[in-house]
Amino acid sequence: MADPACAECTVEDQPALPNTAGAVAPRDTSPTKPYDPLDASTFAPPAALPAASVTIEFCDRCRWLHRATWVSTELLLTFPPPALAGVHLVPLNAEDTAGRFRVWLHTAAAGAPVLVWDRKIEDAFPELKVLKQRVRDHIQPGKSLGHSDKPTSSQTSQALVL
Repeated sequence: MADPACAECTVEDQPALPNTAGAVAPRDTSPTKPYDPLDASTFAPPAALPAASVTIEFCDRCRWLHRATWVSTELLLTFPPPALAGVHLVPLNAEDTAGRFRVWLHTAAAGAPVLVWDRKIEDAFPELKVLKQRVRDHIQPGKSLGHSDKPTSSQTSQALVL
């Protein structure tokens, strides 16, 4: 059960966004792009590693550590090294990170981290099937996920005929 002290904050009360390096990144204060907790382009991504890796940011006050570790275990079992070098869990315990559950993918090809999932934007926690497909599409596009894989258009049309 979530901690009642963990509530959404107003944007005006948030002076800066934290990143995983411990430093505080300055917020974009331009009038055309104010911080919006539902706009991924205004998020400050965590620092990247040299190989493909995943960072899971989660609200510690909401007691989401177990969910984050479960997701990390599933990703490492599906994409063992060297496909995925590691999964980093980043517990956050600040007013501006209340309710956060974000999954970031760091790859050398993408340069900047890619936001794979945000609980607030998607309005739900990630279904592992969808999350694995999104990660796979970036790091191993040809990899089959077996029964968790999305069907091709020919498989879908064959299922409709039967």
